[in-house]
Amino acid sequence: MGRQSAESAQGLAHARDHVHPRASADAPGAQHSDVHAHDHPHDHPHDHSHHHAHAASTRRLAIALTVTAAFLVAEVVGGWLSNSLALLADAGHMLTDVGALALSLFVAWFSRQPATPQKSFGYLRWEILAALINGAVLLMASAFILWESVARLAAPEPVAGGLMLVVAVLGLGVNALSAWLLHGHAHESLNLRGAYLHVLSDLLGSVAAIVAALLVRSRGWLIADPIASILMTVLIVRGAWRLVREAVDVLLEATPAHIDLVALRAAMAAVPGVREVHDLHVWTLTSGIVAMSAHAVAPAGGDHPRVLRELHQAVGRFRIHHATIQLEGEPLEECCPPAVPTPLAPASR
Repeated sequence: MGRQSAESAQGLAHARDHVHPRASADAPGAQHSDVHAHDHPHDHPHDHSHHHAHAASTRRLAIALTVTAAFLVAEVVGGWLSNSLALLADAGHMLTDVGALALSLFVAWFSRQPATPQKSFGYLRWEILAALINGAVLLMASAFILWESVARLAAPEPVAGGLMLVVAVLGLGVNALSAWLLHGHAHESLNLRGAYLHVLSDLLGSVAAIVAALLVRSRGWLIADPIASILMTVLIVRGAWRLVREAVDVLLEATPAHIDLVALRAAMAAVPGVREVHDLHVWTLTSGIVAMSAHAVAPAGGDHPRVLRELHQAVGRFRIHHATIQLEGEPLEECCPPAVPTPLAPASR
């Protein structure tokens, strides 16, 4: 049976400087028509603004990486000389920060490489993989620090509070600078949020180390050092777990949190000329780019170009950037084989 489909890919132009390549021909008898809400050439002001935003975030990542790596050596030496677990724990997180920032910087560049016929969406998913790696490393480092902290609670060791305080204050300044550099861009992608979370965890670690150093100097409470480490780690684990969970959801192609699948299906089924909507799937390609595919039954003889246009308008209201909609005169059973689960029963008018 002949079919019509339309693909709207203007959102992909927002994420990279090229348009997602498509095959020039499909199966015999298939007709394709591209329906866009507006033209989106490469010289569009929004595309330039996105390019500049990406360049700015990459530059800030590089500065944060340089500052963090330079201070890492000083904190390791200070923690070893002062015998402070809180400082060494913070240095451990700073070491993961250096790796996380370096990975994020590499991925920020690599994910924008051009698409190929073998990788039609390019390397956008690398941002999600980087976020998953960063979150997992944070969780593993936190588990190690908790283990060491519990051991210190049972047998407190002497701590040089003065040196510990000096290094912790310097670390607070470095982490505050890095957090400030990344804060304004942390919402742009899971990759950047993972890097920001690493830096923020070190900022909390520095605060905990300062409090512990003051208590050691003023009260002689050696137990303050491992307690500060435990409190810091608990705060870090919460953010790291959320980052890992969101990255896994993207890799599993889960429905994005802001998409109400029932409401989306109802909005599409409400378009005049649409008798039924089935095989509806929505997923995230990478941070900020949502894709969708669906089959809509529109009896032959209808105004299919208008139906496609209104379907894309309905989908666009849900902030979906890349939509593929197949129109069918009658439901095609082979469009949804048993191996492909469908979350909703077909919606009809």
